[in-house]
Amino acid sequence: MCARPPRDGGLCCVVQVAVMGRARVRGSAGHRRAGAASLGPYSPSGQDRRARAARPVAGGGPKATPGPRWPLVLACSSLSSATDLRRTPLYDRHAAAGAKLVPFAGWEMPVQYAGIREEHIAVRTGAGVFDVSHMGQVLTRGPQATDFLQRMLSNDVRRIPEGGAQYSVMCREDGGVLDDLFTYRLADCEYLTVTNAANHEKDLAWLQSHAGEFDVDVLDRAADFSMLAVQGPNARALVRSLADGSLPARFHVCQRAVAGAPMLVCGTGYTGEDGVELLLGPDHAPGVWDAITQAGAVPVGLGARDTLRLEVCFHLYGNDMNEDRNPIEAGLGWCCKENTGFIGSDVVANARATGTAEKLVAFLIEGQGIGRQGNPVLGGGAVTSGTFSPCLERGIGMAYVSSARAEPGTQIEIDVRGRTRSAVIERKPLYKKGA
Repeated sequence: MCARPPRDGGLCCVVQVAVMGRARVRGSAGHRRAGAASLGPYSPSGQDRRARAARPVAGGGPKATPGPRWPLVLACSSLSSATDLRRTPLYDRHAAAGAKLVPFAGWEMPVQYAGIREEHIAVRTGAGVFDVSHMGQVLTRGPQATDFLQRMLSNDVRRIPEGGAQYSVMCREDGGVLDDLFTYRLADCEYLTVTNAANHEKDLAWLQSHAGEFDVDVLDRAADFSMLAVQGPNARALVRSLADGSLPARFHVCQRAVAGAPMLVCGTGYTGEDGVELLLGPDHAPGVWDAITQAGAVPVGLGARDTLRLEVCFHLYGNDMNEDRNPIEAGLGWCCKENTGFIGSDVVANARATGTAEKLVAFLIEGQGIGRQGNPVLGGGAVTSGTFSPCLERGIGMAYVSSARAEPGTQIEIDVRGRTRSAVIERKPLYKKGA
């Protein structure tokens, strides 16, 4: 059992990151503290931040020059107009670099700079830097923080060491996937969870609705962080040249100063390459971005982020999984430990034992054509994600198909706007280093 941290912050800390919103929930057990809770051993401002005013809305920004029509499959936005968009602290850097800016999960984000292919290859061969400040952060802390997250998340939270990281999904009672996320354990009783931008408010509400059963604080920290991802075979060496110490191993996190700015450095990413993700105060983000790009990292937009993740078959929430899919059919059974009793674990256990009607598979297009999200698979099923692979130089994607047809080597046909395209199911990942 963890002791509740003192008012001055203490070091009892387990971290998980989610997006957007600032509400704060106390569990019913234990006493209630006044004032803002600290982030344990690290706060992006050096101290606890009070709730911030909403960031200025965008007025539309400069018109983007036409770019190649890539079959991108990015998260949908429910925005009513461009004036609803928020901007990250790096908006001016993106505009000055000539980035093509698009609506994404409520934000005005760069989809490309020099071009998707160029940026993709830069990450595969050197180092690229992404602005992912639209992602959100949720802090979970208190004597029962571990017990609470063990109930909420599919993986075995107790196995995360201090300074460790873990991937998991969060499920409904019926096993449907609410979100996939990374959890960082900063200290014994304090976690930071990073969730997808479009899901932050939903995730926060879900966590809050279950917090009352535990002696735990659930705090929205989205306004306190910017987030950069530096990815590629040269990414670690580049960041290390700017840091005040060694970088954490994969699936670990530590405090460092990079380009003079205090931050959390995380050994995680979404590209299939080595690299780190940096969680830092918004005021420090422009200076750190400048230092990283001046050191040789290529700015990379969301377009290449999508092609990179799809080559290695990383899931995109809203496409490859959602509340109507359980982790087993989505191919995420490896991050589900049903014996921990997480919400929906009984349904997930049954799906694992009895099988599912459909499974998510990876495919390669044979010949010309690109399967796009929603394209029917003839004989049953549909494409969830599809793009052109700069490394494999052909159409790739993922799709749900009948479990009876899900074996690698199986031929399938996809209806791409009325034209039939042949494809073959392949083992994941589609792209392998050195292949």
